[in-house]
Amino acid sequence: MPRIRLRRPFAAAAAALAVGAATVLTLGGTGAATAAEGGPRTGAQAVRHTVDEPLLKGSGKLERDAGDNARLTVDAHGFAVKARGTFYVSHHVGAKWGGYFKGRIDCLLTGGPVAVVTGVVSESHFTDAPGMPHVGDLKGKRLGFTVLDDGRKDRLGYSWAIDGLPKKSVGKCESSAPFETLEKGDFTVHHWMPPRETAGR
Repeated sequence: MPRIRLRRPFAAAAAALAVGAATVLTLGGTGAATAAEGGPRTGAQAVRHTVDEPLLKGSGKLERDAGDNARLTVDAHGFAVKARGTFYVSHHVGAKWGGYFKGRIDCLLTGGPVAVVTGVVSESHFTDAPGMPHVGDLKGKRLGFTVLDDGRKDRLGYSWAIDGLPKKSVGKCESSAPFETLEKGDFTVHHWMPPRETAGR
């Protein structure tokens, strides 16, 4: 495939770094502190929680070259494999290539301002174009996302950063480091871990 000047791939990652592909999602790291140990929140982080639990919520557009539109939306709540919610990812390059996939959250872990979330794709649709990667149907695949909520310019990672196209399932709560930067949008990470049991209990 011919080289296309894009920043980094979202729908066609690492192995196709020269071609690149990115998207919109609705998704969800680990830490040992409790929510009370987290620092004060500002901006979109100042979210009220009726139940204390891990949370990843928000949407954003990745920082890419003109014509490369990759977006993610996530709404994930709950601890570890009891997490629930949805994700939606869309990625379009130019007027012809692109599409979306969406699904249900099945794991969420947080560590301070970082959240790692996975979900299983329930629906996907991509349109092919010459010189661009063939994504195909992603239905049934478990994919992972990582968000760094830094309060100014959030960062995002995804499980297929090294493997190329997002066709391989990963284990629950597995993803990459958040190596991409948001151009627009904002994510909120609320960190929470269950209390540790002391020895002898």
